[in-house]
Parts: sequence; structure tokens; C-alpha cells
Amino acid sequence: MDALRRDYTAAPISEAERVMLDYVVQLTKDATRITPEHHERLRAVGFDDRGILQITLIASWFNYINRVADALGVGRT
Repeated sequence: MDALRRDYTAAPISEAERVMLDYVVQLTKDATRITPEHHERLRAVGFDDRGILQITLIASWFNYINRVADALGVGRT
């Protein structure tokens, strides 16, 4: 787990997990750069449309709620 926290690209995870995390990183950095190729990579490692939707919704929700918390100063002392 520590390797995953430090650098998922070097962690001992499956190809499907790595592709999913690559997608989530791109979604977080700039969702406007998500292309059909990203979805095809997810499908190639076993995710179906429902799985892709779930990954997208969960990552987007975490991004959203973290921005709300940051804007409101939640957790700041």
C-alpha cells in the first residue's frame, strides 16, 4: 500500500488498476482532454461502459467534494 501511495505507476498493481488510475489522473488534471482512446484502453483491460461510468462518477465526485471543502476551509486550523 505504501508503494501505491508514493507512486502508483511503480506499485505492484494489475494492468487494469494502472489503466484505471491513469484515467482518473487525467480526469483530475484536465477532463477536457479525455478522449475515446481513454475509454478504449479501459475496455481493453476489462471495464465495460457501466464500469467506466462508475469510475468517472466516483473520481469526479471526489474531485468536486475536495474542491468544495478546500474553498470552505474545511480541515484548516
